[in-house]
Amino acid sequence: MQARIKKSIICKEITSYQIDSTRNNTYTPIDGDVALFEVLEIGKHQSIQSETKRIVSIFEGDVIMAAFANRYATSQFEGYVPDRPTEILDILGAGGAIGLVASKNAALEDIEPTKLRLIGFATTTEGQIINTKFLHTARHTFNGYVPNNAKIILSVGSSMDSGKTTSAAFTARGLKTTGKKVAFIKLTGTSFTKDKDFVFDCGADVTVDFTDCGYPSTYMCSKEEILDVYQSLLMQLEPHAPDYIVMEIADGLLERETDFLLRDKAFMQTIHSMIFSCGDSLGVFYGLQLLHSFGIVPAVICGRFTMSPLLIQEVKAKTNIPTLDIDQLANGEYIHVFDKSGMQIVHAA
Repeated sequence: MQARIKKSIICKEITSYQIDSTRNNTYTPIDGDVALFEVLEIGKHQSIQSETKRIVSIFEGDVIMAAFANRYATSQFEGYVPDRPTEILDILGAGGAIGLVASKNAALEDIEPTKLRLIGFATTTEGQIINTKFLHTARHTFNGYVPNNAKIILSVGSSMDSGKTTSAAFTARGLKTTGKKVAFIKLTGTSFTKDKDFVFDCGADVTVDFTDCGYPSTYMCSKEEILDVYQSLLMQLEPHAPDYIVMEIADGLLERETDFLLRDKAFMQTIHSMIFSCGDSLGVFYGLQLLHSFGIVPAVICGRFTMSPLLIQEVKAKTNIPTLDIDQLANGEYIHVFDKSGMQIVHAA
């Protein structure tokens, strides 16, 4: 019986392909290249997100279709596309990101990545290796155009797991109380639709992310490439004519892509206001200091630390920036802070 191929979600648009194993020992892959892999040993990832978004269990001997990618995840794996032809590889992310683990969080000290063997590359009938990036999506060069003059609210955080997605989701829910159309963009990260699906469930009218441009990951992409992804996602939202766009940038302020986007004047000129999430009260103040060095003042402070009334008190005693928990974000009581034009972003000279 022929093995069923379990297709990861980043490969959902690939319906016609051939398998070429002749280049396995000679070709160095690049991020986005698609291949078929045999599961050799189950480790951290016991499942993948399939083309239908269903979480599919995987077992030794299974064949999966996925794409080469880099990954930055401080609480999980750091990994990269190999810099030479490589047969044995690791699952870096459940959405279909494949590479080699370079480091991992100490919490995973006794947990190894799930190991794969490269079977062959997926190619067109002409023999070209299929790459997921902009495979079935128009690429738009960044020009700063925002459809419907929507107000873009940027969600950033002090680190991974600081509460960025939750803050964005409940902000979107609160904005919906105004009766306006609300969209969501997740601009950077590693492929997995959980975040944009959660924001949709919270009430956003439409949600998109970098995977809708075919990117298994944005880690180590150039600024120009990410800006083009941004513009392309904005154009995908144009038919929906949103009044607000809540947008999340993954990971923390010190992460490579987050850092260069926040420093980019052309990018920041598209942003109307910012919500800043932190995991603890002390992180709030270094984060505010760092944002100030970029010329940015967030409209709202939120995040995991707001689960503690004591930490909220500590922050409120030291800053006049509104500190909101998820209930306050969701009920719309403070939505007016996002409507103050020119109050939240102070561009550096």
